[in-house]
Amino acid sequence: MSELKSSPLLDQAALSSLLGQSLLLTQDWSTEDLATVRMLARKLADLDRKGIRTPLCPNELAWAVFFDASTRTKSAWAGAASRLGMQPVIVDGSSTQVSHGETAAETGAMLGMNAHAMGIRHDLILGEGNSFIRDLKSGIDSYLDSTEDIRKVPIVNLQCDIDHPTQSMADLLWLEDNFDDLNQKNITVSWAYSPSYAKPLSVPQGLITLLTRTGANITLAHPPGYQLMEETMTAAASNAEASGGSFRVTNDMDDAFADAHVVYPKSWGAYDLMLERVDANAAGNSDEMAAIEKRALERNAEHTDWICDERRMGLTNEGTALYMHCLPADIGDEVSPGVMDLHKVNVAKEANWKVYVVMALLAGAKVPDLAAKLASLEEEA
Repeated sequence: MSELKSSPLLDQAALSSLLGQSLLLTQDWSTEDLATVRMLARKLADLDRKGIRTPLCPNELAWAVFFDASTRTKSAWAGAASRLGMQPVIVDGSSTQVSHGETAAETGAMLGMNAHAMGIRHDLILGEGNSFIRDLKSGIDSYLDSTEDIRKVPIVNLQCDIDHPTQSMADLLWLEDNFDDLNQKNITVSWAYSPSYAKPLSVPQGLITLLTRTGANITLAHPPGYQLMEETMTAAASNAEASGGSFRVTNDMDDAFADAHVVYPKSWGAYDLMLERVDANAAGNSDEMAAIEKRALERNAEHTDWICDERRMGLTNEGTALYMHCLPADIGDEVSPGVMDLHKVNVAKEANWKVYVVMALLAGAKVPDLAAKLASLEEEA
């Protein structure tokens, strides 16, 4: 395992392209801008670890609305905003007027009156989450335009039905910490058994759409019936072709682990049942939602052998693949206790990158002349 990358020199011209940008899908952004965010995240992490404060956005509100449970992402949002001198405000989506019929655009306009940055998690229902975030952004932008307000209010997707951008960016930073070059490295994103709940598709979708842009060989593994959204599969195949890497799908977990340098085994819901949620949710039928969840867990239980254990890790490249997970992992189901114990520090370091990704997205979108301002803070310290 290589040492952590050193703090990079910042390129102000590259940073300037981030001003005013919202991250709704990594697929929307150029490879160059995504690399600039990672470069900035490394610089901010270096300063933070040296104890150098970066209050670049004082007296500003950083709103985040969560329509689904979260621990790490809430913590990352609060930590990132606070480190930038902002005041984080984290709201449960069920407490908003959305549950009473207010549209996303109306919510955006309302929050746009006060917010200086917005994070949204809306990930459980296919076809809804990313559309909601885009509508909310439209509401904020319309309010700012109509009132001639010069504020920039960047939107950060904190997980939707399609993607989990801050997670996949954190994952990529951790991969870059461990490998000098991802080109032609074998990375496996695999379904794994979970008895807890039918988890969103967004983490594996975010991984295959981002990591296929690195030149790596990406394998997606899942039992029949657990396919991902077609648009993400198409994007992954196109990205792999453009980057010189590869993308393949297998229904055999052993095949997927064979000669892998990295494995990322995690559960998600069966695709047809995730689609069934759409109509039940639209009808407000909580009984049917519960019944679908029960069927989803019964379907999962047909594949309890899909576990990342010591035997499967032994199939990987020299038996030493890097284990990754977005956490929390179902220990004993998705991953064996022994494998998790061996990699518990790794996954904690992986998770820690998320706070710096969020910092980079907010600072990059909001702060002009960012390279000079960070250099000044470092010199003063």
